[in-house]
Amino acid sequence: MSTAFNLSGRIALVTGGASGIGAGIAEVLAEAGAKVVIADIDAARAGAHAAELIASGHQAAAVALDLADEASVVAGCAKVVADHGTPWVLVNNAGLQHRELLLDGSVVHWERNNAVNARGPFLMTREIGKAMVAAGQGGRIVNVASSGLIGQMVHGLAAYLASKGALAALTQASAMELAEHAITVNTVLPGGVGTPGAIAAEGPPPVGPGNRRPPLGMCEPRDIGSAVLYFAVPAARYVTNQTICVDAGFSVT
Repeated sequence: MSTAFNLSGRIALVTGGASGIGAGIAEVLAEAGAKVVIADIDAARAGAHAAELIASGHQAAAVALDLADEASVVAGCAKVVADHGTPWVLVNNAGLQHRELLLDGSVVHWERNNAVNARGPFLMTREIGKAMVAAGQGGRIVNVASSGLIGQMVHGLAAYLASKGALAALTQASAMELAEHAITVNTVLPGGVGTPGAIAAEGPPPVGPGNRRPPLGMCEPRDIGSAVLYFAVPAARYVTNQTICVDAGFSVT
C-alpha cells in the first residue's frame, strides 16, 4: 500500500461507528491500517463491531459515549487517549435523522437533533483537538454532514438540516483555528444510504426530491468511508475546509 494512503500506526476515532455509515467508515479506515476506536452510545453493538474487525485481522476497540452528554464526551475522549493514545483521525459521524414537519416542530425535537448532530461534534472536536495539539503531530478531523444541504431533501428535515448546517459551519471555523497546528478539518456530505437508522427513522413519510433515485444507484456505507479515508491520509495534508459530496450523481439530475 502506498504510504500516501496508508494509516498504519494511526488511531482513528469514529463516532456512531457501531452501525450504518459509521460502521462502513470504520471498516475502510481499518483496512487502511488504522487502529479504529468505535465510539457509540450502544456499547454492546460498538464492542461487537470492534470484535468483527479484529476477527478480520484489523485493530479495533470500542468506547461507550453519549454525544448529548458533555460529561460522557469528556470522559470518553479521555479514556480513548489514555487507553490508545491521541487519535490522528476524528470522524464526527454519529447523528439523529428523525423527521418532524416544520409547522409541527417541537423544541424537544429541535434541541435533541442539535445536541447530537452539532453540539456533540463541537465537544468531540474540542476534546480531541486539545489532545492533538498537545501531541504536536497534527491530525485530521472529518465531519459527516448531509447532501440535503445542497438539495437532496425530503419533508421533515428542518431540525436535522439545521444541525448539519451548523456542523458544516463548524468545519470552517475549526479549519481556520487548527491550521496552525497542522490539523485539517473537512466535510463529507453523504447522499442516500440505506442504513438501518435511515430505514427506521421516525416521523412523517419522506416526501420530496430526495426520494428520486440517483443515476448511479444508492450509496453504501463504505462509499462514504472512502471519502473520509481521502481526507484522513497523508496525501491530503494540504486539504482543509473542503467538502466532498458522495451522492451517486443525484446533484446532476
